Amino acid sequence: MWVVQVQPQQSMYIGVIKISSEQFTIEQFYKYLSEGQLMAGKCEQCGKPHLPPRPLCDKCLSQKFKWIKISKEGKLLTYTTIYVAPQQFQAMVPYSVGIVQLERELKIPGMIMNLSENQLKIGMKLEIDFNSCKITRSWPHWPRYCFRKPKQE
Repeated sequence: MWVVQVQPQQSMYIGVIKISSEQFTIEQFYKYLSEGQLMAGKCEQCGKPHLPPRPLCDKCLSQKFKWIKISKEGKLLTYTTIYVAPQQFQAMVPYSVGIVQLERELKIPGMIMNLSENQLKIGMKLEIDFNSCKITRSWPHWPRYCFRKPKQE
């Protein structure tokens, strides 16, 4: 059991929330990533999708979710190019990291691969790639994704 403090629109609520056995955890999210699927948790009460998933809806406070598959395609909202990187990423410099808007207004950050800074344009189409992300030695070993230009373009 977790004790959670939540502030609805008008009054403070302090209560005990019982977490179900099927949690919408980051571990399950990474399991789907390792299978090449991008999944989000959709609140069964209000319909709001959450990416990454969480055990409590931030709109209606429901704990009832179901997994939904999210399209791998989106558009670039913003990006930055890294020239001075942490030690584990220095071999990749320069590299770009961006936020991509997917369907249902979901946004997710990630590295952008195989595109130079001058090729990146706000609003351009990108897709998630689960296979070609560079892995650094001293970085945690969890399934990775990155963004790239769609193959059909």
